[in-house]
Amino acid sequence: MKINETPLDGFLIIEPDCYKDERGFFLETYQDHRYKEAGINDHFVQDNQSRSNKAVLRGMHFQVKRPLSQIVTLIRGCIFDVGVDIRPNSTTFGQWYGVKLSDDEKQRQVYMAPGFAHGFCVLSDYADLHYKVSSFYDPSDERGFIWSDSFVGINWPIEKPIMSLRDQNYPGLIELLDSFNK
Repeated sequence: MKINETPLDGFLIIEPDCYKDERGFFLETYQDHRYKEAGINDHFVQDNQSRSNKAVLRGMHFQVKRPLSQIVTLIRGCIFDVGVDIRPNSTTFGQWYGVKLSDDEKQRQVYMAPGFAHGFCVLSDYADLHYKVSSFYDPSDERGFIWSDSFVGINWPIEKPIMSLRDQNYPGLIELLDSFNK
């Protein structure tokens, strides 16, 4: 397994060992001991899966009172996956990092420590994602900021995303700063 650091502390690109032959491939998407050796010491409590169609953009989501870490694994398709540092005291607050994940390229995962907002857009006909998370989902604690926030400036590879009404109507990140301190 190879761990690739990014400019954002706590946002990692993981390349699990993948064994390919004429039949296909095999990889372990998670093995507690190996990930802990790599410095990922979170206690994961829930696994989630989603399917999204082409041009769907989901994000930018996070939990305020119980921030969670997550490992995102693309099962099928192609996405542009983004994490934004929303830790108010971080030197990289408001900065983003994005990575293309595709099932026809090298198998990779994204790890985000607590304190990141997450979003992605689908570049293929559909995409299936698996999320391993360190906190139970609490809809009353979920927040988000608008995908097109000019303060953050994410360079999305699509122009007209398909989005939920909720995601379309989120405020900007700066408008949410007070909620981080409550």
